[in-house]
Amino acid sequence: MTVKNVLTFAADHEARFVSIRFTDLPGAWHHLTYPIQYLTEDSFEDGFGFDGSSLRGWAAINESDMLLVPDPSRFWVDPFAKETTICLIANVVEPITKEGYGLDPRSVALRAESYLRFTGIADTINVGPEAEFFVFDQAAFHNDPQSAGFTINSEEGHWNSGRTSSDTAPNLGFHIRAKEGYVPVAPVDSLIDLRNAMTMTLADVGINVECHHHEVATAGQCEIDFKFSNLLHTADNLMLFKNIVKNTAVKHGKTATFMPKPLYGDNGSGMHCHQSLWKDGNPLFAGEEYAGLSETAMFYIGGLLKHAPALVALAAPTTNSYKRLVPGFEAPVNLAYSARNRSAAVRIPMFSASPKAKRLEFRPPDPSCNPYITFAALLMAGLDGIQNRIEPGPPLDKDIYDLPPEELANVPSLPGSLDEALTALEEDHDFLLKGDVFTRPMIERWISYKREKEITPLRMRPHPLEFSMYYDV
Repeated sequence: MTVKNVLTFAADHEARFVSIRFTDLPGAWHHLTYPIQYLTEDSFEDGFGFDGSSLRGWAAINESDMLLVPDPSRFWVDPFAKETTICLIANVVEPITKEGYGLDPRSVALRAESYLRFTGIADTINVGPEAEFFVFDQAAFHNDPQSAGFTINSEEGHWNSGRTSSDTAPNLGFHIRAKEGYVPVAPVDSLIDLRNAMTMTLADVGINVECHHHEVATAGQCEIDFKFSNLLHTADNLMLFKNIVKNTAVKHGKTATFMPKPLYGDNGSGMHCHQSLWKDGNPLFAGEEYAGLSETAMFYIGGLLKHAPALVALAAPTTNSYKRLVPGFEAPVNLAYSARNRSAAVRIPMFSASPKAKRLEFRPPDPSCNPYITFAALLMAGLDGIQNRIEPGPPLDKDIYDLPPEELANVPSLPGSLDEALTALEEDHDFLLKGDVFTRPMIERWISYKREKEITPLRMRPHPLEFSMYYDV
């Protein structure tokens, strides 16, 4: 798409405003809105000025001036704005050098795709994320000096099976037992119409949904899968996807969250990331190796597994992420690969024999991550595996629960906390620096932000469970 396409689109839709959207370091969307007359051809060169120092993890106050330069390749009409508003995604640019800001996540993704082409290994990486989420009827939480707690509720939740009916909420008896929510029909699955509404809105903004269904957990866990694309386009789509899901839920009087583990005693929400490399229109991951993979794909797996402890500091980036990534359950914490075992970190889908369908699925990420940074990091780890011919070792096709202790001890696992993952990233990040895709200052800022703003506050706060365990000591 060109700048003229954008301006023609705005005129054809009689847009009144333009929303310029961008992503902060942790991965949240932000925007500035301008009357439509301020969007001109020059806007795509000169950009829109804003204060970068007010964003999480970004510039200091003495270097706060930044530019938002819209990308004309992605635009749509905001389905939730009362006045017709077109939306554009922007890169954050240094106003003096006109180069991508070092802490701008989208610029990292652009540099990753450029580096891939530079290596000559491939010219395209296709990425397909499966971002699970919960839909609740209520979510309340507070953190005061003398009190802390949360309450979530869903009519689907099994804890409501004994609730007495009221005039506003009759108990009709259809509730989902813990860990038994995978793809039931109505009336057990009560969110079909909501997911249909999400799907239709996603189509309106250019996101092609392939399938939607209820997920394993009770209380409204859902999955909506959309079609894969290249790294940058998929990251853009994921940011828009999350925005559509949340706003559609609110429009229907509900609330959606991509928090990895909001519910104790049931499955958390992951974001399995399918990946495949292509060159000149040809798939590079199909071959004669294990599960129909090529040697290139096997080395890519080797890179993912070698760097997985560092990768999850970016791909599972919250303290809550590690309440999902717990050994001994179905979580993909085992640093191995398999065509069958879903507790392995890397799975090879076997649904199709077509070479074009051959891909890898990296399972540890969750949807709290910043997609631009995560997808770029996964690519860099895989490329490092190919460049250094890193063997992935034998596959893990056995039932992990039946492995004898001595054999299980030989299977390495992911870090058990965000703090451990950040330490792994500190010790292993040179592969991210190739081609200047990531920079040391960015990695250092990520680590310091996570420790200062997330890990330390949680470590210092008394937990409600501690009162149950220790109040009578």
